[in-house]
Formats: sequence, structure tokens, C-alpha cells
Amino acid sequence: SAGIVIINIDNRLEPETLAEYDLRIPFIGPSNLTGAKMVGDFALQGLASDSEVAILEGVTSAINSMQRRAGLEQAVAEAGMEVVTLQSGEWDQTKAAQVTSAILSQFPELDVILAANDSMALGAASAVGLAAIDHDIIIAGFDNIPAIHPLIESGRVVATVDQFGDQLAVFGIEYALEVLATGVVPQDRETPLELITAQSLQTD
Repeated sequence: SAGIVIINIDNRLEPETLAEYDLRIPFIGPSNLTGAKMVGDFALQGLASDSEVAILEGVTSAINSMQRRAGLEQAVAEAGMEVVTLQSGEWDQTKAAQVTSAILSQFPELDVILAANDSMALGAASAVGLAAIDHDIIIAGFDNIPAIHPLIESGRVVATVDQFGDQLAVFGIEYALEVLATGVVPQDRETPLELITAQSLQTD
């Protein structure tokens, strides 16, 4: 018999649940942790180690959100800096603007806002634009949505990460066909990530 190949793309199924039902379903998708660390490292490079960093995370319970938060926290720790506040913007632009506004009044010396998606980076940028702050605040995002490009080109946001979400289904189908053709028991597989900066937008 041909057998059935199931490939999990994008949002990883809970390993505990798979184990409970004795299912081996490989995951193909991006490492949110790696992507977040990549953009965090870029945003923090060259800054003084006493720089104050805020992290805007997504929906706290979501696996993608936890992974991105962990990657951003790793970047901050390796840069020898401190996360002065970690708050959820719930992936939402309006919520992130409100949260950022409150953060700026609490931490007027804030240097960096690392947002776990671009919608929250947009919200953070609008809040920073409205606040009376006498210094630049570096903002980074994640997802590479088209709406973030003008902010990256103007320097209001320094970088985002593209994880090629629109191609994940294709990656999954190609992998399933490969497994059917070779009969090899599939392992988890990481898909590409790309750091998007003003420079990379120019060269496209």
C-alpha cells in the first residue's frame, strides 16, 4: 500500500500530544527562535551594553511567540544588555501602540524595542513618533509584511525577518513527495530565514 505521509507545516504540533498518540509527524518550518535571535543581534549590534531594551511579545501562550521571545532574550543576553520590560502586544498594532506608550512613560531612557512581529513594530513606531523623546529608539520586527517596508527604508524600523510563510505549503508538499519517493522516515526540517534591512530592500 502507498501509505499516508503527514507533514506538519508552520505551527508546530505539541510534542506531548504526538507522543501520547504515538504519532511521528515531522515538522517543516522556520525556527522562530533562530529568526528572532538573528533580528535581535542585528538591532543590538554596536550599542552600549547599558542600553535599555523592551520586548513586545505576541500571544503569551503561543509556541511561535515563546520561541521568538526566547530568541530575542538570547540576543539581549549575549549583547550584555538588560530587558527592562517584557510585555505582550498580542500580535496587534493598536495594542502594541498602547503598550509602547505606557513603556515609554515608565522608561524614558529606553533605547530599543524588539517586537515579535511587524504589526507590533508598526504600533511601537507610531507610539515612539507621538512621544516626546529626545533620542532615537531602535525598533525591530519579524515577518516582513509589506507595510513594514516604508519604515525600514526610512530607518524608523531597523530590520525584520522573512520566513517565507507563503512558501511553507510548497516546502511541505515537496518534502512529502520526497518521503514517498525515498521511503526514508522523515525528520523535522528547518526552512529558510532572511534578515530584511534597508540595504537588502535596496538590492531587491
